[in-house]
Amino acid sequence: MLPLLLVSMDVSILYFAIPSISEDLEPGSTQQLWILDTYGFVLAGLLITMGSLGDRLGRRKVLLAGAAVFGVASVAAAYAHSPGTLIAARALLGVGGACLMPSTLALIRSLFTDPAQRAKAVTLWTTVMATGISFGPVVSGALLAHFWWGSVFLVNLPAMVLLLVLAPFLLPEFRSERRGPFDVLSALLSLAALLPVIQGIKELAKNGYEPLPVLGIAAGLALGVVFVRRQSRLEHPMVDLELLRRPAYGGSVLVNLLAMAAMVGFAVFFTQYLQSVLGQSPFEAALWSMAPSAGVVVAVPLGATLALRLDRAYVMAGGLLVAAAGFLWLTRTGTDSALWTVLAGSALYAAGLVNAMTLANELALGAAPVESAGSAAAVLQSGEELGGALGMAVLGSIGAAVYSADVTKALPGLPHAAAETLGGAVSTARHLPAAPGGPLLSAAREAFTHGMDLAAFGAAVAMLAGAVCALALLRGARVRTAVEEPVGEPVEAPAG
Repeated sequence: MLPLLLVSMDVSILYFAIPSISEDLEPGSTQQLWILDTYGFVLAGLLITMGSLGDRLGRRKVLLAGAAVFGVASVAAAYAHSPGTLIAARALLGVGGACLMPSTLALIRSLFTDPAQRAKAVTLWTTVMATGISFGPVVSGALLAHFWWGSVFLVNLPAMVLLLVLAPFLLPEFRSERRGPFDVLSALLSLAALLPVIQGIKELAKNGYEPLPVLGIAAGLALGVVFVRRQSRLEHPMVDLELLRRPAYGGSVLVNLLAMAAMVGFAVFFTQYLQSVLGQSPFEAALWSMAPSAGVVVAVPLGATLALRLDRAYVMAGGLLVAAAGFLWLTRTGTDSALWTVLAGSALYAAGLVNAMTLANELALGAAPVESAGSAAAVLQSGEELGGALGMAVLGSIGAAVYSADVTKALPGLPHAAAETLGGAVSTARHLPAAPGGPLLSAAREAFTHGMDLAAFGAAVAMLAGAVCALALLRGARVRTAVEEPVGEPVEAPAG
């Protein structure tokens, strides 16, 4: 859990540090975007490669290598003296993170052959991942109140050193019997397929339709087809296509993708609402955004307990319906809504989403053979990354279209920046006298909240689709018991 917490925190830990970095390093607008996005892009692009490497070389070995790379990259990022150096360090952090994430989940698969124990372990894994993403901005804000911006990277070091010291004694090694040669071309194809698709989707979400992102998505999809065809012909493929055809695994990947799309796609609206509509400071908004985690802490163990007594498909569908109810609650949000109502709706959807994702992770891992758990975990996590990008694009486009239509109808002739985003309207209003600035802010906040309400409705529809998928694909799906596990290569026992 230790590396997972740090890797998930690094997705969001730069949110508060960017102003300080901009003042110190003076990056251009494009460089600033790369500082923010490089980590996630490299992480997503290398997940499948590193998961496959873990199966072949040893999951503990790849975990330790990832910890070492992550630690070195953290120091390099903390003491970067130019935007280019920081971008390179963030890319190296992505390499380390890609080693760590699938290795942690794959090690759970090989450590816990008993389904009940594995369910508890995966419950904790999913909770830590979701908490880390929410906790990143809070840690960042607390550190920046007392130290310079490099401290948000140095916080990784003690944890990585502890992992490097203790993991050889506490974790057994595991590698697949059916290793085969590592296929470099497949690794390059997976990277070349995923990156332009995720980048293109994010660009469309930010800027609307543009030819270049669309071409990038098309090229990525074409390379993805080439990658899949190559896997079908290899004796030892990087991705087991037969596993994807199993409803227990393929269905779980699809449910996770939809859940992540709703979670990530709506999170952008939630944080903007707290800051730009309710007027909270970034640090206050980060603290309040942790409140929905209380629902997760209660709901996830409850879901795991129910899954021991009921078909997992029904429990997952129930969680997704709870999430849909939370999103529908949030469709009634207004500019004057009480904070507690927004937090209650957010807690409801977070509880249902993470509950469903936990069971999907556990079911997918249980469906995968233990010898290919690394690549299975990597495909599962790649689906989540793709789902997050799709959520930002689809829900973000809904919100942006409604905002632009509403605000230009209320106040024709607005500057382009104010008509495009709430942030642009807030910035424009600051440079106007109170008389015209007040109506602009009021109209922009009303338009944004209307867009957020419709985005919440879109997320609710995605959750209903996820519930249907869970019932249609996962009913009766079961995980392997300890006696059904194949005998793998002898593992090295922990020293303790």
